[in-house]
Amino acid sequence: MVVFKKPHALSDVPLHYCPGCTHGIVHRLVAEVIDELGIEGKTVGIAPVGCSVMAYNYFECDMIEAAHGRAPAVATGVKRANPDNIVFTYQGDGDLASIGTAETVHSAARNENITVIFINNAIYGMTGGQMAPTSLPGQVTQTSPYGRDVNLCGYPVKICEMLAQLDGPEYLERVTVNSVKQIKNAKRAIKKAFQNQIDGKGFSLVEVISSCPTNWGMTPQAALKWIDEKMIPYYPLGVYKDRSAEKKEAEQ
Repeated sequence: MVVFKKPHALSDVPLHYCPGCTHGIVHRLVAEVIDELGIEGKTVGIAPVGCSVMAYNYFECDMIEAAHGRAPAVATGVKRANPDNIVFTYQGDGDLASIGTAETVHSAARNENITVIFINNAIYGMTGGQMAPTSLPGQVTQTSPYGRDVNLCGYPVKICEMLAQLDGPEYLERVTVNSVKQIKNAKRAIKKAFQNQIDGKGFSLVEVISSCPTNWGMTPQAALKWIDEKMIPYYPLGVYKDRSAEKKEAEQ
């Protein structure tokens, strides 16, 4: 009896991510969902610039590289040209919440029938740990050595809360992957986001609060604890929009 195996949709190659980084966990969850839904042959992933820049090496489905921040725009083009394909983007906070803010907002506003996996680790990971749009108030980074000063740099961008104000999006949820319980919940959310696309419901985004031990200057264990103590209080987990669920409640 097979107890544990690699998802077919996940390539059998070493990941380039730093030790303790939770990108690998999310990659596996996405691959498991693709396997379970039986959609590998018609799935197209969009990898932009950032730590996920080489995601094309890790998924067995077709992958397209997008310019920095432009993944939702590329995904929109792919989906509209090939509506039978299942299209997802895999983006970090420096990509989605900074240079790609416009593409994210307008894809959501149009309710494009795509799935967005958004990794929020509150820092620019690939380029060396600079302050990101999601870095916490007071957070020390390479470009905020005395901590993020909100009077100078403004407040962090809360993507789920912001997009929830739009009429367009079908589904927005924030999860994390710093424990077994939370990993299971994250998989449920990711599967729902893909299923929404299969059902033609529209734009779904799952924000995953993730760790970056290297650029946070912590051990992997301390980084997981920091998510609970610092990240989640500022970025509360939960469903921020679910139009189908809201419609059901209204009908009851």
